[in-house]
Amino acid sequence: TRLWLRGLVLQALRNAWGICASHGQLPPLSVSQKIVATWEVISLGRQPVPEYFNFAHDVLDVWSQLERAGHRPPIPAFWWVNGMGAEVKGSLEELGEQSRKAANMLGGTCDLQSGDRMMLVLSQLLEWRLVSVACMRTGAVMIPGISQLTEKDLKFWLQTPRAKSIITSDSLAPRVDAISASGPSLQTKLLVSDS
Repeated sequence: TRLWLRGLVLQALRNAWGICASHGQLPPLSVSQKIVATWEVISLGRQPVPEYFNFAHDVLDVWSQLERAGHRPPIPAFWWVNGMGAEVKGSLEELGEQSRKAANMLGGTCDLQSGDRMMLVLSQLLEWRLVSVACMRTGAVMIPGISQLTEKDLKFWLQTPRAKSIITSDSLAPRVDAISASGPSLQTKLLVSDS
């Protein structure tokens, strides 16, 4: 089935490209043709796969550089609206800068190394996205949790994966404090203010 589909895709590409009769050269590819061609290269296994890949470095930082150089339009990397309608927008450059600061804090204050587990229990806050990118930068494994977790749930999620650190909000801090002694691997608790 895949070979048959590949044959159809390649035939469609050949028909769409055509050959410029006067010069014998292929005309430039349209965006959709580039997408299909890229998909074909990947599906045939010809796309080089990096040995080490980090989304924060290899995608966000590269896009940020392209934006700074004027090769990419400056669209918001994040656009967050709180419950009262206040908006926060930020560029890729701002996201990169803030996530690098957060990554330094995770590596310094929390002493998180690559492979260490960190639990993140925040409601719909902008900081959730920032910390997730910071975890990518440090190589820490983020364990996402929802704000509805009970003390029993929190205890399970701290003990089972042996979380070394937890980041939570003011409203969830009492629940975390109540069970933090039962998490032997838990070394650092960070609080994100709700206000």
